[in-house]
Amino acid sequence: MAGLARAGGRARRGARLNHAVGANPSVRRLEAALAERTAANRAFFETEAERLARLCHRMAERFARGGRLVAFGRSPAARSDVRHVAVEFVHPVIVGKRALPAIGLAGEGGPLGHQVDLVARPDDIAIAFGAGDDGGEAAAAIATARERGCLTVAFAPAGAEWELEPAVRDPSIGQELVETLYHVLWELVHVFFEHRGLLEGRAERRVHDTGASSFLYPFLAEGEHDLEAVLDDVRRSALLKSAEVGELRAQTLTDNRDELLGAAAGLRHDLDGGGQVLALGNGGSATDAMDAVADFRIPPDPAWPARPAIDLTEDPAILTAIANDIGTEAIFARQVIAYGSAGDCLLALSTSGNSGNVIAALAEARRRELRTIALVGYDGGRVAADGLADHVIVTRSEHIPRIQEAQASAYHALRELLELAS
Repeated sequence: MAGLARAGGRARRGARLNHAVGANPSVRRLEAALAERTAANRAFFETEAERLARLCHRMAERFARGGRLVAFGRSPAARSDVRHVAVEFVHPVIVGKRALPAIGLAGEGGPLGHQVDLVARPDDIAIAFGAGDDGGEAAAAIATARERGCLTVAFAPAGAEWELEPAVRDPSIGQELVETLYHVLWELVHVFFEHRGLLEGRAERRVHDTGASSFLYPFLAEGEHDLEAVLDDVRRSALLKSAEVGELRAQTLTDNRDELLGAAAGLRHDLDGGGQVLALGNGGSATDAMDAVADFRIPPDPAWPARPAIDLTEDPAILTAIANDIGTEAIFARQVIAYGSAGDCLLALSTSGNSGNVIAALAEARRRELRTIALVGYDGGRVAADGLADHVIVTRSEHIPRIQEAQASAYHALRELLELAS
């Protein structure tokens, strides 16, 4: 365990592991991880809430003029965020939100700057992930986007007009804060579509009829002349959402402490014995599976060993072949048959706990004697009620973006805890 500590001022998680002392260092470490996330979440959104509200306004202007969101990133972790933000905008999970055009560009498509040069249009919104950790590719793509006339956003210094950088040293915590931020952008950009008279370049200045949305955002009845009042309400809503995920993260890491510790110990046993991780999920949960696999293969802390992991959402040829020939319920179970063996572990992510293809994969994994770990939302769904996984971590919410944000903390904690386990 001492070998996990990193020397010098560059220490991230490793140095903090020195605080995990006592009879059960894993418990102490999990408590410390939660405290770090709670403090970072509060500080980041208190600092950035006003700018976030103004960015929502500017993004809404671009979308209203026919612009698109163009997200890009080079690293495996950045790629998961690129895919996540794109699916959230294109396929909204909250009833009443409109689908908005979004395109994800990742490393498999070639140099990011070249891809952006081919795709970006003047009214688009360009968002860079992983800037500063990709040899300058994101910065080059941002420069191209700015020349094209795009609104540019980044979460690290990259020459973007809007840079919202978490002041944290732990890359996993930083990624969790960014995920909450782009979820909040997606949720609150819609407010300004209800105030089209406040969008630059539009002639309409009607007072909004709140209609069915009034119970969610009562401030939508504001007059079209009062931009600052709407911005202030959006700012306060962003703070409420960040507080909500802070509470949900605490519930997830505290109520499920024993499940996380047991899963980490079992996973360590499997991996040390030559096993591998298979990860899966649908939609935004698929991108979380991508992220989890990236963290196993390329550890956030260089002192940790790389661990073998397969992303069952990664290959569109396999997914579409199985879906077309057999059905969507088999897309993961069929791959468990192909890749899984006794001594491996299946990591399943589901916001509902009821997805048929997730349940089928868990059942197949048990038949093949794989360890099964499930991260689920709501009340745990069938996965929790029927005990369909060996370790079930339940995030008790019905709000999908918040569930996914808290689940990110859980699988990041799992990745760290397995290196503490023995």
